[in-house]
Amino acid sequence: MFNRFMLIVVFVPLAVILIALAVANRDPVAFTLDPFNSGNPALTMTLPLFIFLFLALAIGMIVGSLATWIKQGRYRKLARQRGVEAENLRQAVSRAPAAQQGPSLPKPTG
Repeated sequence: MFNRFMLIVVFVPLAVILIALAVANRDPVAFTLDPFNSGNPALTMTLPLFIFLFLALAIGMIVGSLATWIKQGRYRKLARQRGVEAENLRQAVSRAPAAQQGPSLPKPTG
């Protein structure tokens, strides 16, 4: 239900906006990597503006995702350690004889 809500409320309007942006920005623009010689053809690309906008959006999403993944690394490490500890405790409990697990509770009558 939540996924359908996200699709309708967020992604459909976002797709409409991105399509409108692409249609409105079809004119070619020059993008150069040389700040001192903008006429250098080896370091200049001429593409429609919407391609550069989409590339900037994609690169921003990738960089943001990587930054989040790196920042949360300590929590993933802690979760792995606690998972191993929990599995070790489960195995220790299953190997222990029934007599050493403590007194058993009396069965209820009635």
